[in-house]
Amino acid sequence: MSRRSLGIELKHIDLDRGGRRVLRDVTWRIRPGERWGLLGHNGAGKTQLLKLVAGDVWPKPSRKGRRVYTLGRERHAEALLVKELIAYLGAERQDKYARYGWNPTVTELVATGLFRTDLLLDTPNAAQRAQVQRLIRRFGLESLAARRFLTLSYGERRLALIARALASRPSLLLLDEVFNGLDSERRATLQRFLDTSARGRMPWVLAAHRVQDLPESLTHLLILDQGRVRYVGRYSRQRIARLFGAAHCAPSRGRLKTSRARPKSSRRGLPLIAIRDADVFVDGHRVLERISWEIRPGEQWAVFGRNGAGKSSFIRLLYGDLGPAVGGSLERRGFPRGTHIEDFKKTVGFLSPELQSDYARDDVSVEDIVVSGRHASIGLNEPPSPADRRAAGRWLRTFELERFAARSPRELSYGQLRRVLLARAMV
Repeated sequence: MSRRSLGIELKHIDLDRGGRRVLRDVTWRIRPGERWGLLGHNGAGKTQLLKLVAGDVWPKPSRKGRRVYTLGRERHAEALLVKELIAYLGAERQDKYARYGWNPTVTELVATGLFRTDLLLDTPNAAQRAQVQRLIRRFGLESLAARRFLTLSYGERRLALIARALASRPSLLLLDEVFNGLDSERRATLQRFLDTSARGRMPWVLAAHRVQDLPESLTHLLILDQGRVRYVGRYSRQRIARLFGAAHCAPSRGRLKTSRARPKSSRRGLPLIAIRDADVFVDGHRVLERISWEIRPGEQWAVFGRNGAGKSSFIRLLYGDLGPAVGGSLERRGFPRGTHIEDFKKTVGFLSPELQSDYARDDVSVEDIVVSGRHASIGLNEPPSPADRRAAGRWLRTFELERFAARSPRELSYGQLRRVLLARAMV
């Protein structure tokens, strides 16, 4: 299908999810060639608004509410036809691959965008293969082309999925907080794409909850707050500065100064975890090499590195989801060799994007998610005890989540669910 000019108009739109109003009286128009920033805090309704534009959810029926698609000169185009022309990418889409175990190579993944399928069911022709290779080069993914998707870092997966979205030649691109998880190099790659796309007619919308994530190539801005439009109009840094203050609007610049000096250890007690000469492999690919490290009581560590450096694999090694290859060792104080790893996991708080993908479901409440942290389980195998509920309640209050206790994860924003999982880790 050739690309056609697409415009979208929302008038007085309301949206309910789970019996609760998440969007109220939204009026918004997206025209060809416009580049929108969609700004709002966690829970403001950004993701649901993008899904509504994409045709994934339907507005609440009302006499004055309208959602109108204009395709070329055709007004009131069919929603199902228009849906095929819109590419939407957010964290939920990315997590879906981990949840279902979809693990194509990067080349195969990008090629699925040609056919708008989750898995590659057709064989691309020569022209299509050339298009896939151009997109892989455009996003600096050549060295990863033969790698399996689930072996990539979180940021590397994000760029691969953007390349996949563009393979469909969309008439509208919707990007939901896609700068999250990208290192400076990957952010610059995505920024270059957004800047160069300004020459074309394809409109795009980029949602963010930080002003610093808004690219300079924007033409328009919509600010969403508690489901209501607080501002919609032309974009400029001066206008943003008036709305938020100049201190919040300066883009992040500069390089981190690094040092080879080892941090001073508290030396209090024996190591809680000690790693010696550990190599770690994921699907036959070595992700960590000759790692030696230890952590002692009272220490707080940051693990810093570019996308693909092995940060997530290192955390999974500590937690017990990965193990060192033959020749390396990992010792956990109080858990001698032969101890079941689940006994250790019950003493550790753990949070990751992969864990969040496991909880994208409707058959569990927020309170039960937090309780499950006491058992290091996904879901609950037995009803919570009164002590479980009291402990969960304390951490729900700590993270200001009490009002969500009875809700399902799908009724929360991605950022709100992240806070729930932090409470789960701490419980």
